[in-house]
Amino acid sequence: MTPASPCYLACTRARARFSRPAIAFARALLLVAALFSLSPANADPRGFLETIKHHKTLASTIPDNGDVNPYAVVVAPVTSGTIQEGDVLVDNFNNISNLQGTGTTIVAFRPSTKETRLFAQVPQKLADCPGGVGLTTAMTMLKSGWVIVGSTPSTDGTTATKGDGCLLVFDSSGHHVATWTGPTINGPWGNMVTIDRGTSATLFISMSGFGLPGPKVIDPATNYPVTIHQATVLRLELTIPEGKPPVLESQTVIGDGFAQRADLDNFLFGPTGLALGPDDTLYVTDGIDNVITAIDHASTRTDSAKTGRVVTRDGLLGWPLAMVMLANGHLVVCNGKNGQAVEIDPVAGKQVYAHWLDPNQAQSPPGNGDLFGLAMTADGSSFYYVEDDVNALVLASP
Repeated sequence: MTPASPCYLACTRARARFSRPAIAFARALLLVAALFSLSPANADPRGFLETIKHHKTLASTIPDNGDVNPYAVVVAPVTSGTIQEGDVLVDNFNNISNLQGTGTTIVAFRPSTKETRLFAQVPQKLADCPGGVGLTTAMTMLKSGWVIVGSTPSTDGTTATKGDGCLLVFDSSGHHVATWTGPTINGPWGNMVTIDRGTSATLFISMSGFGLPGPKVIDPATNYPVTIHQATVLRLELTIPEGKPPVLESQTVIGDGFAQRADLDNFLFGPTGLALGPDDTLYVTDGIDNVITAIDHASTRTDSAKTGRVVTRDGLLGWPLAMVMLANGHLVVCNGKNGQAVEIDPVAGKQVYAHWLDPNQAQSPPGNGDLFGLAMTADGSSFYYVEDDVNALVLASP
């Protein structure tokens, strides 16, 4: 501030109206306030995301066949076959021509050696998967070593040619050993939640394919592809015989009526993020309605909770996609509309903090459409995510 500036003159005149004792008292108050703001009680972060300071690109997710558009991120819970505990599995939704719903590969990144390799690949026109193969965010690895991943396929990169899809089962060396299909499976889409008991397991998956038209079916009121409300959340019960692939024992729709919509740029919008709380509450992200909802008694209920109860909506959320549960009970969800992750206290229903993962200015808003999968590191201090714009696996850490 220069002596000639209007602000300088105005501030000087303002100071002249106060006595020296008053000014001294005011300065003392400001000092106390500054010290208070720096005290440990107030310096503590409001949540987990506020501790994240570093973003390290670890590896390209593009395998030799040129698949792109990384979706699911899963951290291996065990060492089995060609996988070591802590390896990061990432699948691809697009083929080398960048057609959505045609990716057929899973790559594995090993943090200890920084090595990336192809873990599994299946034919795009896999006969026992209705419509072929396009691997999605629905992926998990069981403690018994089996890897299960969803397929929502297309032949032209749009939902106009979408097949019903399937769930594919791989052994821990990447060999395809089983395919699950049926009337409750259509467009396995959102990140998979697993309750793993060793000899049995419960899976939760969102299904976003039921009744979904092509992207040229336009709603005249919005001029966007028509939105329908037929997406579901499905619970699968598995038994895992010793040395044999998991057996699908039962299927229960525990949520339905979620919004879904075709989209030329994003293939489709539908419920994507799933996370299970310690009280058996399943949280679900609904990108179209820009809301996170909760399904109570998720592992035991025998009926559908419909879309559940609202936890939080709008605010910092922008097309919420994949989601993880933190050790402190908070949720972290990545936005599809911008490059931010948002932390949420689901019990209080409050949005705690937003953190930029991908501020890429080439998109509008920055990072729009770049984020999708998330997975916590084993120690819970950091998390992995993928950036679709550069086809890379990234580590976010304190």
